[in-house]
Amino acid sequence: MQNPAKYVLMALMLLLGGGEIWRRLDMLSTPEIQPVGMIAFGGLFLLCVISLVGFAMLRSDWLRWPFAALLAAGSMLVDSYQWAVGDFMEYESFLTMMQSAGDIGSAMAQQGMAIALSAGKALLLLFAVGLNPQPTSHIAARAARWSAIPIVLFLTVLLFFRGGEGASGLPSSHSGFSYALLHSIEYLTAQHGEREQVSYQPSAERRAADIVLVIDESIAGAYLDINSDTGVYSGLVSPMTSIAVHNFGLAASITHCSVGSNLALRFGGLRDNYRHIIRTKPSIWAYAKAVGMKTVYIDAQRTGGRYQNQMDDSERALIDDWRQFDHVPVLHRDHAVADKLAGYLNDNEVQFILVNKVGAHFPVNDKFPEKYAKYRPMLKRGQFADVTDTAMNNSLDGRQSTWVLYRNSYRNTLLWNVGGFFDRLFARANIGDATIIYTSDHGQTFHERGEKGQATHCTPNPEIEEGLVPLVVIGGSADEQEAWKQAARAGKNQRSHYRIFPTILSLMGFDNGKVEKDYGPDLISSQPDPFTFNTRFNARLGSDPVWKKIPLEKVARPPVSDYSTTRHR
Repeated sequence: MQNPAKYVLMALMLLLGGGEIWRRLDMLSTPEIQPVGMIAFGGLFLLCVISLVGFAMLRSDWLRWPFAALLAAGSMLVDSYQWAVGDFMEYESFLTMMQSAGDIGSAMAQQGMAIALSAGKALLLLFAVGLNPQPTSHIAARAARWSAIPIVLFLTVLLFFRGGEGASGLPSSHSGFSYALLHSIEYLTAQHGEREQVSYQPSAERRAADIVLVIDESIAGAYLDINSDTGVYSGLVSPMTSIAVHNFGLAASITHCSVGSNLALRFGGLRDNYRHIIRTKPSIWAYAKAVGMKTVYIDAQRTGGRYQNQMDDSERALIDDWRQFDHVPVLHRDHAVADKLAGYLNDNEVQFILVNKVGAHFPVNDKFPEKYAKYRPMLKRGQFADVTDTAMNNSLDGRQSTWVLYRNSYRNTLLWNVGGFFDRLFARANIGDATIIYTSDHGQTFHERGEKGQATHCTPNPEIEEGLVPLVVIGGSADEQEAWKQAARAGKNQRSHYRIFPTILSLMGFDNGKVEKDYGPDLISSQPDPFTFNTRFNARLGSDPVWKKIPLEKVARPPVSDYSTTRHR
């Protein structure tokens, strides 16, 4: 054999994926799945191995090395995700990572070890496939060579008809390769035409006050004092001024990942047509421009003009004032947002303002000053001061003792980035008749019930807490107060993100009837809400969205046993 090392490397690479294989077999070990599931998985795994050997035995260097690079890239992408979050990567997770590609710097800063290990495995694969094979004309070798690409295509077709699911436990080289093929096919076949223009005119006189949508990051609704007796000080129960605060309580988010929720909050849509709306209809910025409002975007999460949450140049062109905080440490960005937002509220201009806060996305170790470390014991500090957020979390090992530390660090982060934020905003801003809608992109699960896992949100099989967020309306004109009060009372713990877009359009002066027809009922409406969130936002390949109902009586409440100090308000 000319290069026996390549087959040793291939065997070693497959062995390094043994953890995922074992977890997949464990999932298939239930009586209702055995033995059909085991046989199907074993057959698919064997086909992938044959395909790998086939690629490794390609005679042409010009074919073999490019395929080696593609397989290695797929392997690294899938493994870095799976080893960091402790769960399988499905196509939904793959799309989320692609949509968050701009955050690679943060990911590397926090997940260096997982990425390094996955890169090492990918390097083994690169040389296992790329090194020269032994020349042979044996029928088995020829069969492997000729079947290499067809097997990848077969897996891709299989995943297509299964909505992107079914690759768990298979060699990461092939699942990553197939996901990339699916994504490429979707992009090439998708409609990329221009968006529709705003088609109807406002029916009321132009609003004379600001409209603000504050989208916080990773805020678990039940962990704030407005929604739980054991919650953290939010600054919203009894604000330091006489500002009206209408608490809609716990609300269902659009989905349990940042990208989908932010995207739908900017473009609107009903549960049964959100994909069409997001792809074709005007953005919230376009509606604001149509009524003559100045548009402002305050982004505390990114710097250097970078886009996030699938923003693009066409959307950016509709934003008059774009604010980021390049030279402000992550620790102080939400307070810088409060100052900037207060300035806009005080400038006597009529504006629509959308805010993306830093909030409480992991890592939460260093998102609060030592003075705000009221909840102890907590995670070790001093490691992630410059990290806003990342797609993976290495602060956790899945043990309940570590979750206690995490929950306390999370509480301290809320104390600073929610309570401290609103204290600062209310002290500096003249709210007047302005209306501020406050929510979060998604919730969090902290494994309070003792369930296994290392992730807090965006999981393939989410807990209900991942889709549970705060929803508060602040301010509003004097003649709106009674309506807001009644709506908050009637809709408490019964509303969802889907009410926000039509609410903003109604505040802008557009006809309620037309708005409701296109985008659904607003927050004032008494119509019932399904109180569900979407666990398959990127429903593609013929698959449908999956809606998870949130039963309030089953929501995990913040355990007081976590901390040893008295709560501070």
